[in-house]
Amino acid sequence: MEPEIRKIVTYDEEVLIEGFRPAKTPWRMFAVAVVLKNPWAGRYVEDLTPEIYAYGPVLGALMTERMIALAGSGQAIEAYGKAAVVGLDGEIEHASGLIHTLRFGNHYRQAVDAKSYLAFTNTRGPANAPIMVPLMDKNDAGRRSHYLTIQFSVPDAPRDDEVVVVLGAATTGRPHHRIGDRYQDLKELGHDVDNPAAV
Repeated sequence: MEPEIRKIVTYDEEVLIEGFRPAKTPWRMFAVAVVLKNPWAGRYVEDLTPEIYAYGPVLGALMTERMIALAGSGQAIEAYGKAAVVGLDGEIEHASGLIHTLRFGNHYRQAVDAKSYLAFTNTRGPANAPIMVPLMDKNDAGRRSHYLTIQFSVPDAPRDDEVVVVLGAATTGRPHHRIGDRYQDLKELGHDVDNPAAV
């Protein structure tokens, strides 16, 4: 059982001036999106695991290889994330199923030597729906400079019976970050990292 891939789309942007000031280092964010046929489209399927187990490793390996090629190395990636947009004949559960499996995400995690979980979105929409890929520091979930979002769309995807699966990355944080990190807030509020709202 193999995913039926219709197309692969690459998104890449470099910001040279942000906030009316040149960036010391170009702020680069990029993504790889795979458009594939939704194996569960148009019907209710109780057990999604056969396709998840079959598709996850294939998509994870293929997309990770392309992300590393774009970056030049796993070490060049500082922030990362993932997303999926399912077409109108699918469920949010279908988008979730394809990206929320270690059989998919661990390929990327291992290639960039990461400790953090992959930030994510899973949504439903028509062709040209906004694709939002949230990013965070690959090793430090509290590093706010690397809280980023890649936004783009694919004009002809997803079709109603498709899913767009995406990996995203950044090689730096925001060029002029100056809002600190969550650890300073926690210290000032006297809260614990594991219970930041003190509830």
